[in-house]
Amino acid sequence: MTNLPFEIFLSTPPGLEELLLQEVKEAGFKSPVVTAGGVTISGGWGDVWRANLRLRGASKVLARIGEFRAFHLAQLDKRARKFPWGDILTPGVKVKVEVSTNKKSKIYHAGAAEERLERAIAEEFGAEIVASKQDADIVIKTRIDRNNVILSVNTSGEGLHKRGYKQAMGKAPMRETMAALCLRGCGFTGQEPVLDPMCGSGTFLIEAAEISAGLIPGRSRHFAFEKLASYDAKAVEMLKTAEPKLNVNSHFYGSDRNVKVIEFATENAERAGVSQVCTFSPKPLRALERPDGPPGLVIVNPPYGARVGKKKDLFALYNSFGQVMQEKFKGWRVGMVTSDTNLAQATNLPWLPTDAPINHGGLRVKLFRTEALGD
Repeated sequence: MTNLPFEIFLSTPPGLEELLLQEVKEAGFKSPVVTAGGVTISGGWGDVWRANLRLRGASKVLARIGEFRAFHLAQLDKRARKFPWGDILTPGVKVKVEVSTNKKSKIYHAGAAEERLERAIAEEFGAEIVASKQDADIVIKTRIDRNNVILSVNTSGEGLHKRGYKQAMGKAPMRETMAALCLRGCGFTGQEPVLDPMCGSGTFLIEAAEISAGLIPGRSRHFAFEKLASYDAKAVEMLKTAEPKLNVNSHFYGSDRNVKVIEFATENAERAGVSQVCTFSPKPLRALERPDGPPGLVIVNPPYGARVGKKKDLFALYNSFGQVMQEKFKGWRVGMVTSDTNLAQATNLPWLPTDAPINHGGLRVKLFRTEALGD
């Protein structure tokens, strides 16, 4: 690849694109444009590293490494062999190719295209081809559209929600990337307390505490870009360097009736380095008390009935949540993620109009929000 800017795709679950766009703009990336399932920017390898390390809402970072035309498999094979793989890959790297095609292309058999591309990379560059992307150092995503073969590399590796601290989880956990964007959608900037009365393993609270502390989300994990020819370890280490600005005026409160997940949350907060500003306690919803100090944000990801709990048994839970909010949390804003509008309405809270549904592990959920609760 040349030193010219190239296209970088920042993926996110459908429905969260606009919130990711806000974060990308605030971070100063160039030419951000919303596309289906993410945001596209223009930049170089330094932008790829920074996006992986510092963006909280991106699921993966894909870098477009090149493209060429191919109308049949023999032409695909020939042009793949001429591609400068040495500019992208390092010797001994384990590679998996994934191909998607559409009816507007002459090459329509994705499996055959994968085989040709992998053979070309192995024979011309010497890379080891593996059968599963789970075993690969580098996954090359190939899209064949209108006879254009568009090559991108997944520079993240594992999804960016894997921050490196969460080793124990409860049922139906929320991904950290989605939690970060939901916090953003509720107007959280790090300058107020946050409370989650159904906190599970603590995702919302730990994410909020990290935002408040100015901690880099990717500071404790590895990335696929470390196996690319462009990797500059010193430059990446400089990007990781940031002075945590722990906001001692903010505190983060989690509770759950499940004692075991409270233990998980406490351990996860310790690994994340934010335990000093997080308080987790086992208690039922009805025992919830408003913390001392200024109002802030209550955010919750309750059971929906689709995965955890029977829906008919959940209306009372949602109704109780709404009553506790109205009785004890005047002046606080409320955010809730759920797949069922009827359950959300059972809270009797003054929800604002909702945005587009969010794809959440095969479900379609919405982020419900209120303004500060009044009398």
